[in-house]
Amino acid sequence: MAASSGRARLGIDLGGTKIAGIVLDRDGATLAEARMAAPRGDYRATIEALASLVLKLEAAAGTPCTVGIGMPGSLSPATGLVRNANSYWLNGHPFAADLARRLERPLRIENDANCLAVSEAIDGAGAGARVVWAVILGTGVGSGIAIDGRVLTGRNAIAGEWGHGPLPGARDDERPGASCYCGRRGCVETWLAGPGLAADHARRHGGDMSAEAIVAAARAGDPEAQATLANHLDRLGRAAAQVVNLLDPDVIVIGGGLSRIPELIAGLPAAIAPHVFSDAFDTPVRASLHGDASGVRGAAWLWDAEPV
Repeated sequence: MAASSGRARLGIDLGGTKIAGIVLDRDGATLAEARMAAPRGDYRATIEALASLVLKLEAAAGTPCTVGIGMPGSLSPATGLVRNANSYWLNGHPFAADLARRLERPLRIENDANCLAVSEAIDGAGAGARVVWAVILGTGVGSGIAIDGRVLTGRNAIAGEWGHGPLPGARDDERPGASCYCGRRGCVETWLAGPGLAADHARRHGGDMSAEAIVAAARAGDPEAQATLANHLDRLGRAAAQVVNLLDPDVIVIGGGLSRIPELIAGLPAAIAPHVFSDAFDTPVRASLHGDASGVRGAAWLWDAEPV
């Protein structure tokens, strides 16, 4: 933690469609914010966009900053190259080295789900908890783990990679599952991401309703939409219980677009409990406190949260 001393912390959340940035003071107050469209499909333009946003934010804050970056995918410990990013134009490139060279300073870079975990562990819905498991449920699915406010990256930099294992306890009508961009079939992400919720409803009931429309219809009493949400919650419970059995976190924090469905947050403990290898399950499940800002805030805190 001493590495950042009294300097302001600058965080960048590199998404597939937008890049968000923030500067926090040592107490977590916002000094500056900005966002811009992501240059989709163009690696070099992405490096330049990030560099220009960092310089713009430092100018707005009026002070030099430490810089943390949250990104999709991860950096391979073996090669230093980006892998597994759904922002495909990053894959295979020395992103950390290129951006550090462009900005002429050291950086800290983590997976975006790890940044969510750090943010919520430091001053969010998991503040005060020793082990925080933070889940992203949005257009994709991922998760990160923070221990004592510090990110758990893991030996192979894949700790928390939850979205690309098979759905636990798959029923006959859930096999082999949809094809995933990772090359496998039936990944947790294909079921639990927003598009997976919409695809499941279309497969069972027809139509082309979005996840948002399905939620609205369920609240209005539509029995087909209610059945879709019940199936989704059951799958989420099965998948989450597998991590609970391995990690036994002190709190589970849900982020991403689907975290704005209170029914999922409220119903998840009961959906997890039957699959937990214990006589009791009382782990709290909470929506992320900082919402869409969790990723960028977590990136800013990376210099205060050295990896475990």
